[in-house]
Amino acid sequence: MYLKLPIEESTNRLQRLFEQLNNCGQDWDSAIIIDRINLYYFTGTMPDGVLLLRRNGDVMLFVRRSYERSCAESPIKNIIAMNSYKDILTKLGESLGKTYIETEKMPIAMLNRIQKYLPIEQILSLDRLLLKTRSIKSAYELEFIQESGRQHNHVLTEIMPNLFKEGMSEIEMLSQLYNAMLVEGHQGLTRFAGFQTEVCVGQYGFGTSTLAATNFDGPGGMTGMSPLLPSIGSRERRLQKGDLIFIDIAYGYMGYQTDKTQVYSFKSRLPQQALDLHNQCIAAQRLAAEQLKPGNIPAQIYSNVCQRISPELQENFMGYGQRRVAFIGHGVGLYIDEYPVIAKGFDEPLAENMVVALEPKVGVSGVGTVGVEDTYLVTNNGGICLTGGGREVIEI
Repeated sequence: MYLKLPIEESTNRLQRLFEQLNNCGQDWDSAIIIDRINLYYFTGTMPDGVLLLRRNGDVMLFVRRSYERSCAESPIKNIIAMNSYKDILTKLGESLGKTYIETEKMPIAMLNRIQKYLPIEQILSLDRLLLKTRSIKSAYELEFIQESGRQHNHVLTEIMPNLFKEGMSEIEMLSQLYNAMLVEGHQGLTRFAGFQTEVCVGQYGFGTSTLAATNFDGPGGMTGMSPLLPSIGSRERRLQKGDLIFIDIAYGYMGYQTDKTQVYSFKSRLPQQALDLHNQCIAAQRLAAEQLKPGNIPAQIYSNVCQRISPELQENFMGYGQRRVAFIGHGVGLYIDEYPVIAKGFDEPLAENMVVALEPKVGVSGVGTVGVEDTYLVTNNGGICLTGGGREVIEI
């Protein structure tokens, strides 16, 4: 299905961004967008190019490659071919003035090349305004997210339990998982906004390999294939009777993603302590989901959950040992790590039609990582689960 972004979606998204820019209390003249996901969000195409917004309402998409494709895909009217940033001068004055840029995305070398031809009076950070703009999903976006969630749940709860085989390696499990995802309808890519975040589908593994420390900002662990490939499963670690199987993956459909975790036990029940902690994570997820209502404060939701969990769960909550994260949920959309974050310091209230993944998890010594993750829609009645809901450990 080769869908093009409707002009109404592009117009509404740009209008919301202009509102954010004009209401943030900061004088500004220009805004530059170069991240390709953000380019798609506003223009419906992903070129090597620059989206330039001016305070007077002008919207210009400058494209190096491919101009022809961008013209065919985008509802934006003002698309201009360029060979270098100097070509932007033909449409502007001599300065960009006070300019918003994606400070988390734009390399210094690129910024220097732009400033060679287009002096910037003051650099302002656009990142948070973009996150807030993308955080509230339209009906158009929610249709894709809901379908992603349906497929995601089906793969992890209905298909994967039939594919585990004794003696298979973690990398063999990945091949089975990835193939099942593609056959079901997965887009084939997992997209993270975080700098240098590199994963294939997510975190997964057998037994205590899921307790290994990683550079990934999440509660799960993964030994991986090698120091160079820590996010790809091991060829040596093979599935044995009594193993825990942990799968924490993103799933994407038509660009939009959901996040879900499922834990399995292979040919034997997990120790009762691990099962009890897993079920406590389900309860924590439900408590958080009940509070996913417009107007509620993410930091307060985080505090409410942390105050209610048992001392046993608290010991390794959201990680293992010294490797723990300070959040229980995060926004999901075109990227898997979006706004808002359910954590301390996030004090802006939730809004209707935000999409949030809730992932209470805990590492269990000698066993592995247990817990749940599901993706929810923020509504007046609390979070509506889009990925099936947290389940008990599935016994294979």
